[in-house]
Amino acid sequence: MSAASLTAAARRQAQLAFLASGTEFRLGRAEDCPLPPEQLAAVRGDEPWVRACLDDGLTARVYRVQLDGHDWALKVARRPCRVQNPDGQTSFLNELQRRRDLARLMRTPEQAERLAGIVPTQYASLQQGIVLSPWVEGQRIERWDERQLVELFDLLIALLLAGLFEWDLAPGNTLDDGRIRLFDFGYLYPFDPLRQYNSDGLASPGFHAAERFETRQFFACLLRMERESGMLALADFELEKRIALDAYERLHRELVSRSASQGVLDWLSELMRRWRNALAGDLGGLYLQEAWRSHWLDIRDDLSGQSCTPLTLQRLAWLNEMATTHHPDLLASGALANERRPDRDALLDDLRRAEAQAIRWQLADVQNAQKV
Repeated sequence: MSAASLTAAARRQAQLAFLASGTEFRLGRAEDCPLPPEQLAAVRGDEPWVRACLDDGLTARVYRVQLDGHDWALKVARRPCRVQNPDGQTSFLNELQRRRDLARLMRTPEQAERLAGIVPTQYASLQQGIVLSPWVEGQRIERWDERQLVELFDLLIALLLAGLFEWDLAPGNTLDDGRIRLFDFGYLYPFDPLRQYNSDGLASPGFHAAERFETRQFFACLLRMERESGMLALADFELEKRIALDAYERLHRELVSRSASQGVLDWLSELMRRWRNALAGDLGGLYLQEAWRSHWLDIRDDLSGQSCTPLTLQRLAWLNEMATTHHPDLLASGALANERRPDRDALLDDLRRAEAQAIRWQLADVQNAQKV
């Protein structure tokens, strides 16, 4: 059975069993490291070659180290992981498995060009709990522009067509150094793009590349933008949707040429139909629908991992305001179509319970944590 054909549950079970076995998983050669790997794994942060430490990650710390005239990113796994679910517990192993897959893909010039935004691996060891890669002198993106969005979706489509689905497009995992870079692969899973929607197979049609980007970071950007101007937020949303639509049209054509299943093609066609209709008419309704979905999904992800942050509470505040003052608009837009109890009082009751949990599970020493 190929990795792509494994169900999510089977993949988790196999990865947990691999971890329990104590087997080593290594990428690269120790002699290609600027220091012996055991010395890198023992990093404390006060060494003269450590320039900075990024300590807000839930699954790892990242050190910026300067050695042999080069800057490196040294990722050191947290043990235990601060995301309290099986995907969090297996994320470091999964990252190494996917880095192996990416390295194999990028051996061909055509794929190397398509995946040029992927930061390569210099060395990695599961048992030592480290990944060493070139340091990216990039910036987190506060407001996405056209060039950044085009580059991101080009890269995501390349990953999809290579059979890799990225679930965690968090702000800390996408940097811009003049080109969009992806460098964290703890939640990147294999799947069959010709027969499956994502790495959950056919079980979860609501999850796709644009949704993951919107849920994990874009609507957090728009949430900040709304405080300045609702019209600016809507304009940024329109730009993103037009670029996503263009990317999905290219994806659809390529899947047709590869004889993808009719179910996958119809699913993509329906997504694109909704976006085209909204772009030609009620964009505000689609904004409400996608925003409600994105904020709730990200909140539930934080609650599942007991890894809540101030952003969790800000998203909850938005949902509460919308349910309180715009409930008819939510109903009309279809934003509540998947809610078990869509009436106003029931929604507010669910939100109150979620807020209590989010307060209880705040990461005390992380003010704006991302899943690094």
